[in-house]
Amino acid sequence: MTGKAAAIPAALVKDLRERTGAGVMECKRALEEADGDLERAAAVLQERGLLMAEKRMHRETSQGLVGCYIHAGGRIGAMVEVNCETDFVARTDDFKVLAHELAMQIAATNPLSIAEDDLPSGAEGEPAELCLLRQPFIKDGSRTVGDVVKDVIAKTGENIRVRRFARFELGQ
Repeated sequence: MTGKAAAIPAALVKDLRERTGAGVMECKRALEEADGDLERAAAVLQERGLLMAEKRMHRETSQGLVGCYIHAGGRIGAMVEVNCETDFVARTDDFKVLAHELAMQIAATNPLSIAEDDLPSGAEGEPAELCLLRQPFIKDGSRTVGDVVKDVIAKTGENIRVRRFARFELGQ
């Protein structure tokens, strides 16, 4: 690494920013740290984002929205309340997509609780199946739902919490 600001091309910074949603300066610093390697820079940003998510876990989340999903045919549906710190973040596309995908996850997998601490006593099964945040994400089984939430925390810079959910199935 040369340490000079000109060593990182603007196009590379733009590419990393589009891939990760991180700020321009964060992308530039990550690329400098990774000696211009795009994949390593993305990993650096993800690691930093996860560290930031941990630091934000105790912040109050009083804003947010309710995400809904109705499965084709209208026989199964789900609603989820997702909270964040500000109404500004609640109006972003990333947050809206997260809420919708969480509702879709709930409709598809029928979790019993948000996290292990919330499991009803006597619940039988693995936490990875029963707890929403521990489940494999339906759109990418290599990641958990909790990982997806942490990614949005890193991208928005705010704490995000899944507060509650309900799943409905016709005849149940």
